[in-house]
Amino acid sequence: MNRDTPRPAPASPRRTRASVFLLLAVLGLAGAAYAVRRPLLMSAPACAAGRWHGCLDTFNGVVLMTVASLPLALLVAWVLARRRRAAGLPSAWRLSLAEVGMVHGTVPFVWMTMMPGGGAGIVPARVSLVPLRDLVTMGPLGIAGNLLVLAALGFFAPMRFAALASPSRILALGAGCSVLIETAQYVLRLDRVSSVDDVLVNAAGAVLAGLASRRWWRTATGTPSGPPRPAPAAAAAVRGA
Repeated sequence: MNRDTPRPAPASPRRTRASVFLLLAVLGLAGAAYAVRRPLLMSAPACAAGRWHGCLDTFNGVVLMTVASLPLALLVAWVLARRRRAAGLPSAWRLSLAEVGMVHGTVPFVWMTMMPGGGAGIVPARVSLVPLRDLVTMGPLGIAGNLLVLAALGFFAPMRFAALASPSRILALGAGCSVLIETAQYVLRLDRVSSVDDVLVNAAGAVLAGLASRRWWRTATGTPSGPPRPAPAAAAAVRGA
């Protein structure tokens, strides 16, 4: 065997981690969709026909459209990553997946929280400011749903923005966004209870999801945009010349 024959370069660790992360995300979504396939298919005829009623005004319809639009979201992330790589920007895939993931994973859940109830606009707005009082009435399904409302935001935001790469800042982000959601529910009189427990659970879901993505957090704001400054010794030599 010729020793001068070049060996193929090993795959980049970052590229390998990104591929594994993408594969796990796709498998997780596919498994979740398979587990709830029967409820989702109940809304499939209305969504396929493009009808609002029975599709985008139901939880099943929103989840179905979220899963169905996943290939489009991945395509958008691929286009953004190619443009960043062509411009020579580092971490192109991570930033692109983070941006698309924040939008694609958060907007549907926020849409669900803003769906009006049967007495929207008729019954007075309700507020619950006593911590942990409503938590016992949520049930496991309600708690799980509230944990997922801002989970994608907590997972992907620190991957995109270095300023959010800490649990305390993710907690503040989740709590602030949840307060905005609860305030909108109250102002629009959507026949929903604006509860402090919803804020607590939503913020907790954002923090837990953020901790799950901690190894991919963006810890640097990027390279400086200006030209490199000369070293002191080199600068002194130039002045003495």
